[in-house]
Amino acid sequence: MSTFGTLFRVTTYGESHCASVGAIIDGCPPGLPLEPSDVQIQLSRRRPGQSNLTTPRDEKDLVHLQSGIEHGITLGTPIGLLVKNEDQRPRDYSETDLYPRPSHADWTYLEKYGIKASSGGGRSSARETVGRVAAGAIAEKYLKLAYGVEIIAFVSSVGKINLPTIVSPPSQVSPDDDDAVEDALSTEFVQLLKTITREQVDAQPTRCPHPETAERMTKRIIRAKEAQDSIGGTVTCVIRGVPSGLGEPVFDKLEAKLAHAMLSIPATKGFEIGSGFRGTEVPGSKHNDAFVRKEDGSMGTRTNWSGGVQGGISNGEDIYFRVGFKSPATISQVQETAQYDGTAGTLAARGRHDPCVVPRAVPIVEAMASLVIMDQVLMQNARKTAASLLPTITTLPPTMVKPPA
Repeated sequence: MSTFGTLFRVTTYGESHCASVGAIIDGCPPGLPLEPSDVQIQLSRRRPGQSNLTTPRDEKDLVHLQSGIEHGITLGTPIGLLVKNEDQRPRDYSETDLYPRPSHADWTYLEKYGIKASSGGGRSSARETVGRVAAGAIAEKYLKLAYGVEIIAFVSSVGKINLPTIVSPPSQVSPDDDDAVEDALSTEFVQLLKTITREQVDAQPTRCPHPETAERMTKRIIRAKEAQDSIGGTVTCVIRGVPSGLGEPVFDKLEAKLAHAMLSIPATKGFEIGSGFRGTEVPGSKHNDAFVRKEDGSMGTRTNWSGGVQGGISNGEDIYFRVGFKSPATISQVQETAQYDGTAGTLAARGRHDPCVVPRAVPIVEAMASLVIMDQVLMQNARKTAASLLPTITTLPPTMVKPPA
């Protein structure tokens, strides 16, 4: 459906070429200072027309807060927000009356509903993510004020061009030694996750924080654009300052909720957390996260190859994951395909589309991460508050019970 979350519930609405898009947010705590600028900053990072690497569609994406706020403070009641569509061109999609676009959702939406939007992909368009990003900005502000949480995403690959610190470079080992492997994550990448800022990310139009790699990515995206083609990539996200104890075993594990959120974003094709698929190549004796006592006295892990989640529950370490985005389906090249009635033909799609979605996907990934963590925080706080009203447990060994804070 169109609603995400359990206690912090977000319902988005709107199609690519309707009058407006937006969201209703239910469950936002009262007393949160909130101004339109808190939301606008992320919408402006998501908006089209930012550079020659994105679609030229010129939407300002100005947010209008409709309800749930007075004098810059949330009331605890539903927050309504909308963003007007001002630069839509439905006429650019007349050919989709005859042809379902290859790898797009025209055919499947028609099969599901028996009717479809006439232009722009309707709800399958990335235009729908405006509501997500706006809601995520509100969740992120609460998390920042209440817990000091920081959520930063960045582009880690475009096509075959990868950020060089994702994994360690291969060492000189015998190809016959199956256990002679590098660390699951390079020390350079771990340090990047600890220190990366949004200012560093936004310094490059590709939103890759490594200038040399960013330049190569720019050339690759422009090459796809000039060829009327497209190219995919990956976005990496780190969440710092997450409280321990978030996540609901067994089916609603934290990484499962994050995967659900990320794979609901248009054009996503893969999700991995922590060491991810790289961790499958490392023996358990090297991959296991040994526990250590930190300088502040808290428990932590030495390597954090688990990505901040163990047993589906956050352990207090940084959470990091990577999301794969396919090459955008709508391209302007002539493609051999079939009409809705099965008649063979050719389609040259018009319209204004991103040659690569990953630079604009960065704030969308951050927003969905915010929504997941916000929802889990509210659920965990409800559990802790309910437990705090009961008598202190004195009949169990101390290793079985966490002492009250």
